[in-house]
Amino acid sequence: MKNTTTKLEQLVHQGVEFLSKATVLDLTTKSSPEKWSKKEILGHLIDSGVNNLQRFTEIQFENKPFKIVSYNQDELVKANDYQNADIMELLVFWKAINNRIKIIMEKQTSETLAYPILLGNEEVKDLEFLMKDYVVHLEHHLHQIIDK
Repeated sequence: MKNTTTKLEQLVHQGVEFLSKATVLDLTTKSSPEKWSKKEILGHLIDSGVNNLQRFTEIQFENKPFKIVSYNQDELVKANDYQNADIMELLVFWKAINNRIKIIMEKQTSETLAYPILLGNEEVKDLEFLMKDYVVHLEHHLHQIIDK
């Protein structure tokens, strides 16, 4: 997990650096009405962090295999009104939740990383897969923010 936690740390640092210097116009512009702005993508990453922090901690004490429950991504972005939120509030929250996730990742053992997880498509994976996939997902969306 060391590579995964190091990557997570680097991505969050990169995101904070970019987003804290971006203009309001750059953060709120949408390529089309149905697409997310950079601020809304950050909001989606916050929602992902919230949901995955809960998963990463609950699997420690819930029955196995741990069943992944999906969440309504578009609806959460709208309900949280990330488009009109203060960017510094979002950055502090995103950084904090990812720091907490990194700490949870660092606490895992080979036994806990092997805990079985049942995905929505009935495929069985393990906690290590889920944690690594979280960082891959974060990196994907961070590229959407930075490289647009």
